[in-house]
Amino acid sequence: MSQEAAGPERSAAATAPRTERHPLQSALALAAVVIGLAALVLGAIPTTHFFGAVAGVIGLPLALYSQMMSATTNERWLNVIGMVASFVGAGFALRHGGFSI
Repeated sequence: MSQEAAGPERSAAATAPRTERHPLQSALALAAVVIGLAALVLGAIPTTHFFGAVAGVIGLPLALYSQMMSATTNERWLNVIGMVASFVGAGFALRHGGFSI
């Protein structure tokens, strides 16, 4: 009798949840959120528009790269939040003067 016909018995290793760690992807997602929120806050303040524009220009490509490398749904959520915050923060910063000092 083959293994498939034996019944619904499964080994403990096959039914145990897989908990793989992704330290690089998690760090990239966290960095994308932090830089995105910094761009959003700094871009909304007219006197810090330059730093908000720089954070937005760094944060958006970082979040896009992190999205390509992400392995879990939680990382993807953080990446999208970082992307949106970076884009909106850069937009606010450009409205307040952008890269002019």
